[in-house]
Amino acid sequence: MNASRKKKKPEKKRFSWKNDVFGTVHINGKRLAEVMAAVVLTVVPPAVCFYLTEFYTHNPFAEVRPWAQLFNIVLFELAALFLFCLTGRLKTAHRIVFTVSMLYGIANAYVVRFRTNPIVPWDIFSWKTAASVADNYDFTPNVRMVVVTLLFIAAIVLLRFVKVRLTGLVFWKRLIPATAVMVVLCVFANTLQQESFQNSHRLYNKLFTPVYMTDVDGLAVTFVMNLAYMSIDRPEGYDAEEAREILADYESQEEAETEADGELPNIIVVMDEAFSDLSVLGDFETNEDYMPYLHSLQEGAENTVTGLLNVSVCGGNTANTEFEFLTGNTMAFLPQGSIPYQQYITGALDALPAYLEGLGYQTIATHPYNATGWERNTVYPLLGFSESVFREGYISPEYVRQYVSDKSCVDKIIEFYENKDEDKPLFAFAVTMQNHGGYADSYSNFTPDIEVADSDNFSLDQYLSLIKLSDAALEQLITYFSGVDEKTAVVFFGDHQPSDTAAYTILAKNGMAWNNLNEEELKLRYQVPYVIWANYDIEEETGADTSVNYLAAEVLSRIGVPLDAYRSYLMDLKEEYPIISAVRTVKADGTETQASEESGAMDDYRKLQYYELFDNTGTD
Repeated sequence: MNASRKKKKPEKKRFSWKNDVFGTVHINGKRLAEVMAAVVLTVVPPAVCFYLTEFYTHNPFAEVRPWAQLFNIVLFELAALFLFCLTGRLKTAHRIVFTVSMLYGIANAYVVRFRTNPIVPWDIFSWKTAASVADNYDFTPNVRMVVVTLLFIAAIVLLRFVKVRLTGLVFWKRLIPATAVMVVLCVFANTLQQESFQNSHRLYNKLFTPVYMTDVDGLAVTFVMNLAYMSIDRPEGYDAEEAREILADYESQEEAETEADGELPNIIVVMDEAFSDLSVLGDFETNEDYMPYLHSLQEGAENTVTGLLNVSVCGGNTANTEFEFLTGNTMAFLPQGSIPYQQYITGALDALPAYLEGLGYQTIATHPYNATGWERNTVYPLLGFSESVFREGYISPEYVRQYVSDKSCVDKIIEFYENKDEDKPLFAFAVTMQNHGGYADSYSNFTPDIEVADSDNFSLDQYLSLIKLSDAALEQLITYFSGVDEKTAVVFFGDHQPSDTAAYTILAKNGMAWNNLNEEELKLRYQVPYVIWANYDIEEETGADTSVNYLAAEVLSRIGVPLDAYRSYLMDLKEEYPIISAVRTVKADGTETQASEESGAMDDYRKLQYYELFDNTGTD
């Protein structure tokens, strides 16, 4: 037979990537150079994307630990590979990853600037609150942000030359490899969340220092590690009946104290937005005292208790200080940056307002801003407030900058008192708004009058000038209730210190860098002053440092109001652990520890908090 008439064997169909730059790249080993080129185009861009994202806030080559760099790159690679399988076009996949990363990096850079702490997964619940106060912040980008964003845009444009495609697979068939990649991604994410893996690969997992955690672990790895805390697991060995038995031991004490009690005083609580005394950070000189009245109370005023309050937040997340005060629970047992108001409170709680209402108090909460901020309009009734008054309830208030002044808030409290039920004592809880950040803009209705020597930080001058107004409002409040006949106690404290834009100058004056604080220096950023004052005889004390979770119980104890079972338990716990916050825990002997590392009495507290928050509520 003529050889020319022999039929050629049909060529086997091969799976291939189509690459318009290098030709068709076959997986069967032929044209190896083209295969390698496609692999490079697949692998390199996600790694570049990781480093660019980190550069928005710091130098990843110098700060992100080696293993963490690798794990971040793997996360970016898997995300890009998943999108590649899904879309069939490598250019499209990379552009999605680069665009999302750029937007996330910009958002995180602003959040770090305004709130000090980086973005955490549960910030998704807070977007409405953040949007409502965005007008008061300066969004002018710094040089680093501009440069990194331009590099991102340049990379996105250059990706037009990446022509690698998946051919021979229709969309539904591409779902198979995409699903496989997603499974790998989920398994890897779960691995990153395991404490043993974190420890063996030097991943930093201390949630109470989120800035440092993000700097050394990288944004993507930190975000994935934090996802493990979106829900709260039951404490080891937890049993609801055991929790009830612990509380039962204090209920008989509660009943005896209630029967022995006489006239119940009015209780006025003001949690003042961003109120703090930055002298805890170190020495600095001003042209005049920025809180003369509070400083006079701290010198040992009659019927007055003063001290430093250890809080769990800095620069933002006001609602967490509210949560700790009103419930007696601590953020030390909850994820750093989480917002219990929005994540965990779904039913009625045996909180302070509910308890006081049971004693016969008229309970009112007020906040001169949006009712939906931190979901307060939903949460306040669940905590036991019978009435809530928000900004629309303030008629012709005074404004400082663009927020209702503390003076107007005090006027509203006095209005509550003068119109309260005559046969009921009043519990009024006010959260002010006047001092909310940012502090960089100038306003026609407010001129700062406090100046810090050897400083050109306008934000700091404005902040301290606002604090001076709050101090005057405190004096107005106490002066008024000094003249009423009914027994009344006033409690005043700040929710947190201001952001780094105001504080960095004082830190620098005292040899500290705002973005490189050690653990001892960091604790200073979580201390604010508090005052308990009464217009009747109570025992005076100065330097009575405490933490927010204990403060309500201490207030009731000091002013002669009987304690409920949970707050009685807390007063006993305070003997062993005088301070418990998300940042620090102090033992009775003065040694420092972390609540997560303590057992024994701390285990009971952990179980009781879980019971109070999740089992002893109006919902399952």
